[in-house]
Order: sequence, then C-alpha cells, then structure tokens
Amino acid sequence: MKAELVKDVMTPGVVAVRPDASLVEAALLMRTQNIGDVVVADGQDVIGVLTDRDITIRAVADGTDPMTVSARTVCTQDPVTVAPDDRVATAVALMREHAVRRLPVVENGLPVGIVTLGDVAEAEDPASALADISRAEPDAG
Repeated sequence: MKAELVKDVMTPGVVAVRPDASLVEAALLMRTQNIGDVVVADGQDVIGVLTDRDITIRAVADGTDPMTVSARTVCTQDPVTVAPDDRVATAVALMREHAVRRLPVVENGLPVGIVTLGDVAEAEDPASALADISRAEPDAG
C-alpha cells in the first residue's frame, strides 16, 4: 500500500540553526547529524533552508569567509512548505513546480520534519535507484 500523506514519508524532527549562525556552525551540524540540509528558523518561524550545496556554491565558491557569513545570507529564503496531513502527491507537485528536492513540513507554524525527494522515492518505489541511493550511507570522507 502506497503512503498517501506527507507524515507517512517525512523524516520527523528538524535540525535547525538560527539565522545568524555562521556557515561553519551549520556545516558542523550537518556533519555531526549526517545530513545535507538544515532549516533556518527564528524562534517558531521558518526563515529558509540551507543545504551543503548552498554553502559551497553561494559562499565558498565566491571566496567568502564561512566564519563570517550567516545562514540567513546564503539559505533559500521563504521556502515552500507542506503540512503533515498534505498528500504526498501535493509535495511531489510542489517539488516539481519549484525545482526543489526537499520541503520543510510545518504544523501550526512549527517545523516538525522534512520531506525529501528520496523519502518520496523510497515510499513510492523502494526498488528504484533513487530509493537505493537515498538509503545508502554517505561517504565517510
């Protein structure tokens, strides 16, 4: 049986940083949590989503000092969000429409999880290549 609701496929819990956190703080958090993105939140409000790619492309590649640049400066601001009770098809449509791979899941204004393209692939077709890649442990480096 296919998962129909976002809450059935999302990764619960949110790893978040303050908008004024440095990119180094965010990157260290990503490394310790073994994730590629963090939610940028100011109290209860989701300000943006910061990915490892954002840090690389929008900051490091430009030669900026990641100790002095804030998460707010580099993150994708005002991200598209979904609710836990939204349909998975809605999340997929939003990912396509906005060309994003992850959506914060927000309930009553609070971030409660994240749903990624990999989460959806794993739920829809566990035997797919994308599902296999999503389940794989990242390179230890």
